Amino acid sequence: MAADRSSSPAASPATFVRCDEAPAWRALQAHYAQTGRSFDLRQAFTHDAGRFANFSQRAPHLFADVSKGLIDAASQALLFDLARQCALPAQRDAMFRGEAINTTEDRAVLHYLLRYPASGAQWEPAGLQGLSEQRAQVQATLDAMLDYAERVRADAAYTDIVHIGIGGSDLGPQMAVRALAPYTSSRRRLHFVSNVDGHELDGVLRDLDPARTLFLIASKTFTTLETMTNAHSARAWFEARGGVDVARHFVALTSNVDAARAFGITTTFGFWDWVGGRYSLWSAIGLPIAIAVGAHHFRELLAGAHAMDAHFATAPLEANLPVRLALLDVWYRNFHGLSTRCITAYHSGLARLPAHLQQLEMESNGKRVDRAGRELPFATAPVLWGEPGTNGQHAYFQMIHQGSDVVPVEFIAVREASHELPGHQAQLLANVLAQGQALMQGRPDAAGHRHFPGNRPSTLLLLDRLDPASLGALVALQEHRVFCSGALWGINSFDQWGVELGKVLAQDIGQRLETGDARGLDASTAGLLEIVRSRT
Repeated sequence: MAADRSSSPAASPATFVRCDEAPAWRALQAHYAQTGRSFDLRQAFTHDAGRFANFSQRAPHLFADVSKGLIDAASQALLFDLARQCALPAQRDAMFRGEAINTTEDRAVLHYLLRYPASGAQWEPAGLQGLSEQRAQVQATLDAMLDYAERVRADAAYTDIVHIGIGGSDLGPQMAVRALAPYTSSRRRLHFVSNVDGHELDGVLRDLDPARTLFLIASKTFTTLETMTNAHSARAWFEARGGVDVARHFVALTSNVDAARAFGITTTFGFWDWVGGRYSLWSAIGLPIAIAVGAHHFRELLAGAHAMDAHFATAPLEANLPVRLALLDVWYRNFHGLSTRCITAYHSGLARLPAHLQQLEMESNGKRVDRAGRELPFATAPVLWGEPGTNGQHAYFQMIHQGSDVVPVEFIAVREASHELPGHQAQLLANVLAQGQALMQGRPDAAGHRHFPGNRPSTLLLLDRLDPASLGALVALQEHRVFCSGALWGINSFDQWGVELGKVLAQDIGQRLETGDARGLDASTAGLLEIVRSRT
């Protein structure tokens, strides 16, 4: 079992230092003003023959190159000082111990337990013995869920699986099923429905046979408006077209067993309040992944994530990849003033990864107050966006290369192809390497139109292959990275109150659409209500 070389004594959240209150913050401001503002990547490589080695590293199942980042040895050292002064290792250890670091909801954050193995763990966090009940529940649910997945896979009667969820109950599983397509069975099709727009559900149901379709309804509370609207419509479609035995054709991924039973469902798999939706693909929410790839490969997905957990928990800060990436994020966001990050995966299987990472980072760290409720004087989460390469090259790379904004790009590439078509993989890898080179080097042009300014930052995450273990490690890396940046900013990364207000108002407006009552509404909403009602 690996030793925890970055462990630290227990600390209360009240003792954690917010980044802007640490001495290293002021040192970073001075360093940026002196050299960071004028930093040039091309000169950095010219003056430092070891730059690539010093700013790249291996981590479980992947290699990371940060050498094309706008960072030097001095700024990196100060950022590590910042992490220590903000007690980042102590905050990490508090999470692994099961302390209620989700302070606004008074909850622990234990999604790492979902992939902590029953035996053969790579490390044991302090306090794990106090989580024995949670571990037992996790293993029992996992075994039952995987046993059910194998029975579905063996049942030739099912040709189509329809997963109905939204947010974390949709984005993670959908991303993983697409990424692991080479490991799936071609005998059945998986469909994902999330939008309350009936166009989406109707398009999926149109060609299905009720007798050969299994519906997975994913909602922790079994009350999520979009999910339950789609679920009730799916059941109505099922019954209207002669479907019988709702209990056989509908499964619930929920903790509200009574509501699922009232719906007609008897097969349920639950999860816990210490699992946030955007961290839930490792739980029963991952049932569509397990049905797609099988129990063995699902356990490999968990094992890859556990390997990254162990790396995050035990590696010293200077060699801790989630920490290094989070510090770079803070450096870009708060000192360089870069407000966005482009995720460009050079593997079409990762086409839904940007959407998953959008929720993971922007729902976690899109906050304007710290854990004490104080308004923050600095920016937090960047805007994440992206498309697969090489598609993005023919869409938004014009702006990235020659636009007025500097956009850090995070390239994700896979060394080995998951297909046997000759020539494609070499072209794909040539493009991802060339784009990073072009962003850094640029190209002068006196006329201006063909001038590439260069000195534009990028990071490359390189997987040997896109398999369950490497996907698990990649996603866990991003989870821990988000935790680290949130811990430095002093915010609670594990609540999401920002999604509530619009949902509450939508219920009110839904009633007004029926009655036409516009009393108390602002003029714009009242006017739009009248126009919408006149068209229905």
